Amino acid sequence: MSVHSTARKITTNTLQEMKAAGEQITMLTAYDYSLAKLVDRGGVDVILVGDSASNVMAGQATTVPMTLDHMIYHAQCVERAVDRALIVVDMPFGSYQGNSRLALESAIRIMKESNGHSVKLEGGSEIVESIERILTAGIPVMGHLGLTPQSIYKFGTYTVRAKEGEEAEKLIEDAKLLEAAGCFAIVLEKIPSDLAKRVSEAISIPTIGIGAGPDCDGQVLVLHDMLGITTDFSPRFLRRYLDLENQIEDAVKRYCDDVRSGDFPKDSESY
Repeated sequence: MSVHSTARKITTNTLQEMKAAGEQITMLTAYDYSLAKLVDRGGVDVILVGDSASNVMAGQATTVPMTLDHMIYHAQCVERAVDRALIVVDMPFGSYQGNSRLALESAIRIMKESNGHSVKLEGGSEIVESIERILTAGIPVMGHLGLTPQSIYKFGTYTVRAKEGEEAEKLIEDAKLLEAAGCFAIVLEKIPSDLAKRVSEAISIPTIGIGAGPDCDGQVLVLHDMLGITTDFSPRFLRRYLDLENQIEDAVKRYCDDVRSGDFPKDSESY
């Protein structure tokens, strides 16, 4: 039987078993009840309540404006819909950096108020103290290395990270630090595929790639990007599985035409 049978609730331990068995982990974002229900029923192993909600739900240019209250709200909506997938909730910018006590308080709020299953933090050695403190409360932590969108103003660009030797070696060391601290998995975003392969082989916890090539232990995409709801973002790592932007726009136009022409509602659609 597959280690991620649909009859079985996915846990952090399940992901560890999947890595050991060489079975790929699937992960997508979700931010609301309706789409989270469909994503869960579709068989995804991990649902990320991402701070990318700032971009695709709120129309912000970066993820920086997301607050703890925003993330808890979105996580509450997702949690009500999910039966099987492991739910990971992004800790937003300002809720954990440089203050491990604040990090613990923020993570506890997320877990208590949203019923999420785990949290995700961006960064390496500079946030290890926060990760360790969160773990003291028994809260599972997923790491995130490479391109860390909350640090966009530091990097100044969304280009591929860790292409040079020094940054690549730091990333490998950071991955080992996150594993040693107790993270159950690490997202690797927009790094060279050969580096992602090295990281995946150097640590025993699963790696989840986004723009990091095929040798990670799993893959993640932003739901609205892969469904073609948002089309102004087209990185080379994105595969679109639907063209919902045009389909939804066309459906709305046909609805408007039918109402204006008197075709809707018909007698059969009336009481």
